[in-house]
Amino acid sequence: MASLGLSKSTKLDEAVTLIEKSSSSSSASNLSTPEAYTDLLHACISAKSLHHGIKICSLVLNNPSLRHDPKLLSKLITLFSVCRRLDLARKIFDDVTDSSLLTEKVWAAMAIGYSRNGSPRDALIVYVDMLCSFIEPGNFSISVALKACVDLKDIRVGRGIHGQIVKRKEKVDQVVYNVLLKLYMERGSFDDARKVFDGMSERNIVTWNSLISVLSKKVRVHEMFNLFRKMQEEMIGFSWATLTTILPACSRVAALLTGKEIHAQILKSKEKPDVPLLNSLMDMYGKCGEVEYSRRVFDGMLTKDLTTWNTILNCYAINGNIEEVINLFEWMIESGVAPDGITFVALLSGCSDTGLTEYGISLFERMKTEFRVSPALEHYACLVDILGRAGKIEEAVKVIETMPFKPSASIWGSLLNSCRLHGNVSVGEIAVKELFVLEPHNPGNYVMASNIYAEAKMWDNVDKIREMMKQRGIKKEAGCSWVQVKDKIQIFVAGGGYEFRNSDEYKKVWTELQEAIEKSGYSPDTSVVLHDVDEETKANWVCGHSERLAATYSLIHTGEGVPIRITKNLRVCADCHSWMKIVSQVTGRVIVLRDTKRFHHFVAGICSCKDYW
Repeated sequence: MASLGLSKSTKLDEAVTLIEKSSSSSSASNLSTPEAYTDLLHACISAKSLHHGIKICSLVLNNPSLRHDPKLLSKLITLFSVCRRLDLARKIFDDVTDSSLLTEKVWAAMAIGYSRNGSPRDALIVYVDMLCSFIEPGNFSISVALKACVDLKDIRVGRGIHGQIVKRKEKVDQVVYNVLLKLYMERGSFDDARKVFDGMSERNIVTWNSLISVLSKKVRVHEMFNLFRKMQEEMIGFSWATLTTILPACSRVAALLTGKEIHAQILKSKEKPDVPLLNSLMDMYGKCGEVEYSRRVFDGMLTKDLTTWNTILNCYAINGNIEEVINLFEWMIESGVAPDGITFVALLSGCSDTGLTEYGISLFERMKTEFRVSPALEHYACLVDILGRAGKIEEAVKVIETMPFKPSASIWGSLLNSCRLHGNVSVGEIAVKELFVLEPHNPGNYVMASNIYAEAKMWDNVDKIREMMKQRGIKKEAGCSWVQVKDKIQIFVAGGGYEFRNSDEYKKVWTELQEAIEKSGYSPDTSVVLHDVDEETKANWVCGHSERLAATYSLIHTGEGVPIRITKNLRVCADCHSWMKIVSQVTGRVIVLRDTKRFHHFVAGICSCKDYW
């Protein structure tokens, strides 16, 4: 047909003119068929051409043989909804007086129209009205209704639709299952999502990636990687997106062994890895304390984007190698890559962690004047930390008072920590007051406030903070550390691990270790226990810190000479820092400890932070 060729080549003006002539000319009546109009409407939908669509709509509705065609009605509804004219789409829908013309496709077109225009509740209403009209929903209608539930975050209605799916006699397609999985996963109902997944007769890569993604977000690394292995066993070809999803979970829990297995999969693949995947791989190694591997990946990349440079800068920054951060930054500038705000967060935080005060201050100014990057709140937070940790408390306060942003909780928290380090209780109390307003339920703020008073031996104030926590139902976050041994992550809580601590293997290694470190001059620094209790109790509490349990477990369950890698949810205390240095010396083991702030690499009794932390 002539109109068919014209519409497919998007010559809509000619096509509409031709079909308008055909509607009044018997000699060209072969163009006025439902097929020709369907084809032309499809072209209008693709082009989002409302002008041409209105003309065709008029022709359809004025033609007795066409205006009762459900397929054309659904196309018209789709066209108007795509052109964001829901009023016209709804008019077409409401003007259908013969209920037999309201087929499932017409109902679905109206529902998806509402959904694509940000009205998921109306989409669900249309779906329910369709059911009340005794129209059996097809896979497409069900997927539209489920997507509306996702948008509305309505798992209750979603469960009802799931019940319909279970009762259906027709085969349910993968699109429906994928949307159902998304609903359960986004609402945190992982067990339901897993049941849906396990019950599917067929699964495509989207299905696998969806479940792997939620496991990654929940940092369930063991389950996530087992699912990835099962995916390979079923001969489902993974995409780079699959691996890019897995690597961030490895980064968050420092699961180096799992991350290395992913790297092996990349190396074995015949396909060339894309830049986002290699960036994620670099990030994983950096956050597992293996910055040398990050550098190997970086140096092997033929194509580097801004994220590549920012990632390698951050890898060196969090691992305490500020010299290499600066070298890489200069190389980045020489290569013609313009830095952005993320670049300077890595640089400034690196300066803060290593005490490079003057360079950090000048870099903050260069960011504005030389590189035309406007400082954001996080840059001011870095500057406050740089000044505060260097003992320049008053200058840090001046930055807070003059910056063009309202100070965040992280800025006041940084100032409070600096006041604790330098014993400035008066300014610390100002920060405490602000923190209690901004984050009244954050236990970390109360702990920091208690600590600054405890270090100043102001025990009455410590008691007041604790009473305040009790009244508000706020509990201190327990210290928690974990290590990956083989393919399992072992978790230890401060003061816990009784079964392990009562085992013969623990007692043997712990006793030998204590004797060795005491001979090297170590004795517990009980000043880190900020409670008004006797010295023996303080010493016992220090020995039960989670990172020590994790280190001892690793000494028992890893081979001689194998580096020990520990991740902790809180900042390492001063005594545990000293303990780790001595243990690395007497055992000959490298210990890599990642706390909430940075990495500490303990080698032969020396820490990479140079005791500035």
